Amino acid sequence: MPDQHANRPLSDSIEIRLAKPSDDITRLTALLHRAYAQLGGMGLRYLAVDQTDEVTRARMAQGECHVALLDGAYVGTVLFKPPERTRGSPWLERPEVAGVAQLAVDPVLQKHGLGARLMALVEARALASGAREIALDTAEPATHLRRWYASLGYRFVEYVQWKHANYRSVVLSKELKMATQPEG
Repeated sequence: MPDQHANRPLSDSIEIRLAKPSDDITRLTALLHRAYAQLGGMGLRYLAVDQTDEVTRARMAQGECHVALLDGAYVGTVLFKPPERTRGSPWLERPEVAGVAQLAVDPVLQKHGLGARLMALVEARALASGAREIALDTAEPATHLRRWYASLGYRFVEYVQWKHANYRSVVLSKELKMATQPEG
């Protein structure tokens, strides 16, 4: 897929937009499965490793789902949850904390900046919603993800144990500043 775009920047080739009712949930769920397969291979039971289309649809309804498309193919997604929809732990239930969920980038396109673009987008949405912090959770053993989020300015705030997960999660949060702008 990326070979045909080798002579132009990836950011020029990828459209990021709010999900529409006409989006193909089955294809979006397949993207989530591909993106989370490495984590599943590590023995981590993230919901997105094998969630059904119905679960994808229900999770999308929890906030604003954004999708990234390359030549019509789903290559990324992220869910922004405004503060009034962020739940699950003492930190996440604070009124000034927005949330991020279901971040996924097709493995073929990982390490090309799309994940950072999606995160910048939800950070800007959080700031616009009046949030002062934006938080997410990931598996404690997923040290590569924890390092990546730290490189984006996220810090550890607490642990949480989700019923569906076979690991302890870390809740990471970032203070929002007016300079947070989406790229592209």
